[in-house]
Amino acid sequence: MKLDTNTLKKIAHLARLEFDEESAGKMTQDMTQILNWVEKLNELNTDGVEPLTTMSSEVNVMREDVVGTHLDHEKGLKNAPQRDSDYFRVPKVLE
Repeated sequence: MKLDTNTLKKIAHLARLEFDEESAGKMTQDMTQILNWVEKLNELNTDGVEPLTTMSSEVNVMREDVVGTHLDHEKGLKNAPQRDSDYFRVPKVLE
Protein backbone atom coordinates (compact mmCIF):
# COMPACT_ATOMS: atom_id res chain seq x y z
CA MET A 1 0.00 0.00 0.00
CA LYS A 2 1.49 3.32 -1.04
CA LEU A 3 1.05 6.09 1.49
CA ASP A 4 0.59 9.57 0.02
CA THR A 5 1.69 12.85 1.59
CA ASN A 6 -1.85 14.00 2.48
CA THR A 7 -2.54 10.78 4.39
CA LEU A 8 0.80 11.12 6.17
CA LYS A 9 -0.07 14.69 7.18
CA LYS A 10 -3.44 13.53 8.57
CA ILE A 11 -1.77 10.75 10.56
CA ALA A 12 0.90 13.16 11.82
CA HIS A 13 -1.79 15.61 12.94
CA LEU A 14 -3.71 12.89 14.81
CA ALA A 15 -0.49 11.64 16.46
CA ARG A 16 0.65 15.21 17.20
CA LEU A 17 3.86 14.72 15.23
CA GLU A 18 5.78 17.50 13.54
CA PHE A 19 8.47 17.12 10.90
CA ASP A 20 9.86 19.03 7.92
CA GLU A 21 9.37 18.15 4.24
CA GLU A 22 12.64 16.22 4.05
CA SER A 23 11.65 14.06 7.00
CA ALA A 24 8.16 13.64 5.55
CA GLY A 25 9.62 11.82 2.55
CA LYS A 26 11.54 9.42 4.79
CA MET A 27 8.52 8.96 7.04
CA THR A 28 6.32 8.16 4.02
CA GLN A 29 8.78 5.48 2.89
CA ASP A 30 9.02 3.96 6.37
CA MET A 31 5.27 3.88 6.92
CA THR A 32 4.71 2.41 3.46
CA GLN A 33 7.14 -0.40 4.34
CA ILE A 34 5.29 -1.04 7.59
CA LEU A 35 1.91 -1.15 5.85
CA ASN A 36 3.29 -3.51 3.18
CA TRP A 37 4.60 -5.80 5.92
CA VAL A 38 1.18 -5.84 7.63
CA GLU A 39 -0.48 -6.65 4.29
CA LYS A 40 1.97 -9.53 3.90
CA LEU A 41 1.02 -10.81 7.36
CA ASN A 42 -2.67 -10.70 6.38
CA GLU A 43 -1.92 -13.27 3.65
CA LEU A 44 -1.02 -15.90 6.27
CA ASN A 45 -3.56 -18.64 6.97
CA THR A 46 -4.23 -18.49 10.69
CA ASP A 47 -7.14 -20.94 10.82
CA GLY A 48 -6.87 -23.08 13.93
CA VAL A 49 -4.22 -20.86 15.54
CA GLU A 50 -5.18 -19.81 19.04
CA PRO A 51 -4.72 -16.09 19.75
CA LEU A 52 -1.99 -15.15 22.21
CA THR A 53 -2.78 -13.15 25.30
CA THR A 54 0.87 -12.90 26.30
CA MET A 55 4.26 -13.62 24.77
CA SER A 56 5.54 -15.21 27.98
CA SER A 57 5.12 -18.86 28.81
CA GLU A 58 5.50 -18.23 32.53
CA VAL A 59 2.51 -18.94 34.75
CA ASN A 60 1.59 -16.99 37.86
CA VAL A 61 1.31 -19.10 40.96
CA MET A 62 -1.72 -17.84 42.83
CA ARG A 63 -2.70 -18.70 46.37
CA GLU A 64 -6.20 -19.69 47.32
CA ASP A 65 -8.38 -16.91 48.69
CA VAL A 66 -9.09 -17.77 52.30
CA VAL A 67 -11.41 -15.84 54.56
CA GLY A 68 -9.58 -14.90 57.71
CA THR A 69 -9.81 -12.56 60.63
CA HIS A 70 -9.26 -8.86 60.27
CA LEU A 71 -8.21 -6.11 62.63
CA ASP A 72 -10.90 -4.03 64.20
CA HIS A 73 -10.58 -0.31 63.64
CA GLU A 74 -9.05 0.37 67.08
CA LYS A 75 -6.19 -2.09 66.57
CA GLY A 76 -5.67 -0.82 63.04
CA LEU A 77 -5.44 2.80 64.15
CA LYS A 78 -3.41 2.04 67.30
CA ASN A 79 -0.01 2.86 65.73
CA ALA A 80 -1.20 5.58 63.35
CA PRO A 81 0.93 8.73 63.68
CA GLN A 82 -2.21 10.86 63.37
CA ARG A 83 -5.84 9.91 63.37
CA ASP A 84 -9.22 11.56 63.34
CA SER A 85 -11.90 9.48 65.01
CA ASP A 86 -11.99 6.28 62.94
CA TYR A 87 -9.71 7.49 60.11
CA PHE A 88 -6.03 7.88 59.35
CA ARG A 89 -4.94 11.50 58.94
CA VAL A 90 -2.48 12.07 56.13
CA PRO A 91 -0.84 15.20 54.73
CA LYS A 92 -2.75 17.04 52.03
CA VAL A 93 -1.52 16.01 48.58
CA LEU A 94 -3.76 17.94 46.20
CA GLU A 95 -4.76 21.58 46.33
